[in-house]
Amino acid sequence: MTLSEELQWRGFLNQTTFDDIKKLDQEKRTFYMGFDASADSQTVGNLAAMMFIWTFIRHGYDPIILTGGSTSLVGDPGGKNEERLLQSEETIAHNTDCARKQLEKVFSGQQFRMVNNLDWTRDVKLLPFLRDIGKNFSITNMLQRDFVSERIGEGGSGLSFAEFSYTLLQGYDYLHLFDEFGCTLQLGGSDQWGNCLSGVELVRKARGQEVNVVTLNLIIDKSTGRKFGKSEGGAVWLDETKTTVFQFYQFWLNTGDVDAIDYLKTFTLLEKAEIEELTEETQTNAASRPAQKRLAFEVTKIVHGQERAGSVKRLSEALFGTEGYDTLNTEDLTQLESELITEQVVIGGGIVDFLVKTKLADSKTIARRFLNDSAIYINGSQMPLDQLEFTKHDFIGGHSVVRRGKNTIALAKLHSYENI
Repeated sequence: MTLSEELQWRGFLNQTTFDDIKKLDQEKRTFYMGFDASADSQTVGNLAAMMFIWTFIRHGYDPIILTGGSTSLVGDPGGKNEERLLQSEETIAHNTDCARKQLEKVFSGQQFRMVNNLDWTRDVKLLPFLRDIGKNFSITNMLQRDFVSERIGEGGSGLSFAEFSYTLLQGYDYLHLFDEFGCTLQLGGSDQWGNCLSGVELVRKARGQEVNVVTLNLIIDKSTGRKFGKSEGGAVWLDETKTTVFQFYQFWLNTGDVDAIDYLKTFTLLEKAEIEELTEETQTNAASRPAQKRLAFEVTKIVHGQERAGSVKRLSEALFGTEGYDTLNTEDLTQLESELITEQVVIGGGIVDFLVKTKLADSKTIARRFLNDSAIYINGSQMPLDQLEFTKHDFIGGHSVVRRGKNTIALAKLHSYENI
C-alpha cells in the first residue's frame, strides 16, 4: 500500500495543496508537524496527529516534530470563540517540556528531530520581522480566514492583534524549517488549514520555492458528537496523573463496534489485513468485543508502554470476569489503589465494617443482607455465607478486590502485608 493509499484508507486526509495526492508517493520529503503547549498534557485528539506522523515515517519520510514554545505564548485563535487566557512563560516552558516527553515516548525507537520554535523566535526584533516577514502577508487574505471572519463578524467576540498575528509566527516556523532543514511539507489538523497556508505563501514569496501542506481530518467522538481536545469537557489525557492508565484503557474498551474499527485505523499501527480480520470477527462475534479489546491494548501500549498495557489488560479481564484473579500480580493490584475506593484492613477484620466504610453498603444491616444473599464476591469468587472476616487467603499481593453484584467494587489493602 502506498502512502497516499494508506492515508485515505485510515481516514486521515482532509485538505492538501497537492493537485494530486499521489505525488506523496513520488519522493521522500522532510516534513514537520507542530504541537500546542497550552496545557501540561496532550490528549487523545493530539494522539491522532501523532499517528498521522507515524504513517509518513513508515513510508520513509524524515520527521521534524515541533513544540510550540513561542506560539503557545500568543495562543492560537483557530477553533476558538473567544481569546485564550495568556499563560506565563514559566507555565508554557513547563508545558513544552511535558509535550516533549510524551512525544518522545510515543515515537520511542524512531529517529526524529524535535524542535521548539521559541529557539528561533526568542530574539526576533520587531522592525526586521515586520520588514522581512510581515510584508509578505496580505491583510485581505488574512481577513478571509474562517476563524478571523467568525470572530470579527456580527455577534463575534472580536480578535486581538496578538491573535491576528499568530498566523505570521506559524508561517515563519515553516520558513525557518525550510531554510534550516530543507522541510517541504507541513502536516496539520483541519483547523490549522489557514495557518498552514501562511507558511506555504511565505516560502513562495520569500524564497521562490513551492512547499506543501496536508491536513488531518478532525477526530470526532461519535457517541457524543464532540471532538477530542483539551478544552472540551471530559478530555482523555496522555498523562497518567490526569487520566490513569486503567481509565485510559477503559475509554477505548468502551467504544462502540463501528467506532472501534475506525479507531483501530486511526490510533494503532496495525496493518490493513489484521484490522479486516478484527472487523470480520466483530461482525460474527460482537459480544466478545474483539475490536475493542485489541484497540484498548494497542493504544495503551503506544502511550504507556507494553508492561503497563499488559497490566491493565489483566486487571480488566479479572474485574469483568473473563479471566481469573490468579493472573494478577502485586503491581497490577497496586494500580487499582488510584481507581477504586481503598480501605486498609487486617487479617480478622470485619467484612461488614469494610462494606459500610467503602460504601458498598449503606448500613451494617444492609451489608449483612448482601452477605446472606450471596451478593458479595472476593477476587471474583462468591463469599461463603459463614465468612464474616478477612482471612490471609483472601489476598493477592496484599490486596483483595471486593465486589457487590456485577459492577460495584472496592479494594481492601492489607495492613503490614510484608509481615505476613
